[in-house]
Amino acid sequence: MRPLQITLVVIGLFQLVLGVLFVAAPAFAASLFDLTPAAPDWANWLFAMMGARFGGFAYGMFLAARDPRRHIGWIDAMIGIQVIDWIATIAALAAGSVTIGQVTTASFMPVVFVVALVWFHPRRHPTTAAPSV
Repeated sequence: MRPLQITLVVIGLFQLVLGVLFVAAPAFAASLFDLTPAAPDWANWLFAMMGARFGGFAYGMFLAARDPRRHIGWIDAMIGIQVIDWIATIAALAAGSVTIGQVTTASFMPVVFVVALVWFHPRRHPTTAAPSV
């Protein structure tokens, strides 16, 4: 379980940093990712909502890291999220909406996270049950 727990904590840290960034400083986050031209002011509302969800999934990853078998739903949900993130990133790159410099780690980290989460998934590594008496 140790490699899975480490993976979950790393993913949780990514989620936490992005969550805090998008909630506390949405305009700075947009400029950090060179998202120009500047989005309308209402985009900060969407960034804050997105940041809250990042924070929620950071919590879920930290919770799952403590007891992966008990919190397998969080792991499964994160696999789905990372797949969608990667597809959206590649589609935006292909469309020319963003550059590789803007998406940086989003172009490959979802693949790394999904591979690790699937490889170390608790269902792939069942525990041996004690014989019943």
